[in-house]
Amino acid sequence: MHTLNFPVYNFRTRHYEGQLQIFDPVRKKFVALTPEEWVRQHLIQYLSGEKKVPLHMMASERGLSLNRMTKRFDLVVYNLSGKPALIVECKAPTVALSENVFFQIARYNLALKVNYLLVSNGLQHLFGVIDYSSGNLVLADRIFNYQEICEG
Repeated sequence: MHTLNFPVYNFRTRHYEGQLQIFDPVRKKFVALTPEEWVRQHLIQYLSGEKKVPLHMMASERGLSLNRMTKRFDLVVYNLSGKPALIVECKAPTVALSENVFFQIARYNLALKVNYLLVSNGLQHLFGVIDYSSGNLVLADRIFNYQEICEG
């Protein structure tokens, strides 16, 4: 797997039926270790360890209904009231973070209505704050910690 732009973390992995798997502490199960999953697991560790997001306030790979279609978000962080506050979109390290990636996460936000968006390919991380009064997404110079996300 690629070396990513995160601190070094220890992960639980296993080989199961010919497949390399990694333990997801949010879903509480082993999942296939794909390049995108590698990024997601680093983000989970980063958000919980460095940004103090409690694991139980995250949801991973869950469905949502959007225009009568089912979509799956990569990761959502909930605030202290249990409402979605941050949507995270993970891409493989080989995928460039383009405008289309932000359009994808913005579509998910039509259903969730969060204040913060984060996209990452593990090498580059873009954290944005939605200004609902102007309809603009303002990129921040850092990823906010959990307290700041809850206050927003």
